[in-house]
Amino acid sequence: MQYLITFLEGVISFISPCMLPMLPVYVSYFAGNADKKRHTFFSALAFVLGFTVVFSLLGLFAGSIGAFLTQYKTAVNVVSGLIVIAFGLSYLDVFHIPFFKGIQGSHEINSVFSAFLFGVIYSVSLTPCVGAFLGSALMMASASGTAVQGVLLLVTYSLGMGVPFLISAVLIEKLNTAFQFIKKHYKIINLISGIFLILTGIAIAFGWMGRLMAIFS
Repeated sequence: MQYLITFLEGVISFISPCMLPMLPVYVSYFAGNADKKRHTFFSALAFVLGFTVVFSLLGLFAGSIGAFLTQYKTAVNVVSGLIVIAFGLSYLDVFHIPFFKGIQGSHEINSVFSAFLFGVIYSVSLTPCVGAFLGSALMMASASGTAVQGVLLLVTYSLGMGVPFLISAVLIEKLNTAFQFIKKHYKIINLISGIFLILTGIAIAFGWMGRLMAIFS
């Protein structure tokens, strides 16, 4: 269940108001002068691998810290859950967390390797944009109490954001209608996203996430 939630958080991060509108710009960087779908796909894949590496390292750190705090698991769950709930309330504009801002800047992508570096460097820029859901995934990684599970949770989060990114990179011309629909309904998406985060935070705080894992394992 934790992995399903983190995957969904990755998907929602992909359609966030500051990331989705930039997608055509990203794809144009990946396409370069070749303008070939194969080139675009592998460049986009390298970009996804770049931010996956960074996010996975964050998950490793969060899980490792959680492992040292297993004797305080109840306290870790409560604190982690409250942080995620705060993210959700911020998403609902109950209050504003200045750190969650859009991403800016431009880069040139000339090769698959440069696309990978772009992903590594841009993961830092992506963090303010997807901070609420990335933070939620990290809180679950910390609450998991193991480094391995921390990495797996963040890999799952990266897949949730990366898979639709790869699909969009290849089918960008055919998805304009879908993108326009999402842009027109950002208020509803933000409402659902905020509620999703709050419910996730409550589940973490009360230790229900572990019980759900036991049921579905």
